[in-house]
Amino acid sequence: MAGKMEGSLRGLYITLARALDRAALVLCGTAGILLVVMVLVNVVLRYGFGMGSIKMQDLAGYAFAVFVITSLPVCLARGGHVRVEVFSERMPPGYLRAADAVALVLFLIPMFGLIVWAGWGDLAYSWQVREGSMTPGGLGGLYLVRTVLPMAAALMIVQGIAVVLTPPAPPADLLPGNTMSGDAA
Repeated sequence: MAGKMEGSLRGLYITLARALDRAALVLCGTAGILLVVMVLVNVVLRYGFGMGSIKMQDLAGYAFAVFVITSLPVCLARGGHVRVEVFSERMPPGYLRAADAVALVLFLIPMFGLIVWAGWGDLAYSWQVREGSMTPGGLGGLYLVRTVLPMAAALMIVQGIAVVLTPPAPPADLLPGNTMSGDAA
């Protein structure tokens, strides 16, 4: 009974992590598209028509910040993080999963937990004063952009735990229909 409950809780957590990943992917993609459009519009206005807009420049900056920050948990959920491991090629298959679990506990959770904890006061103040752009005549709503950092840090923790909890995929040479093994002629 305990094993089934543990498995269902694991499945529920992984489902929640995937849903949050999809939301982060949409936010990241939207910010990326907005960034490209705003930079293009700013360049055309400045060099084509000799005019510009501080608010559109701020919007491009806000979009860039959201894009970069939300790309971290999106990348982690897809296994796109950078590994610097010299010995992993000679280790048994379970080594990478064990290394991921150790890195999660020793580095990822404490580091991103610290980001959430340390930034909470500044974020609360930013919301309290409804912080806007530092540029005169700039766009308001900087407090909304600042909110994305602790949100993405929390998502990094969620995605890191989900990576460790997700069952390993079978090796490619064991998949049905694989003709890449050395036995194929």
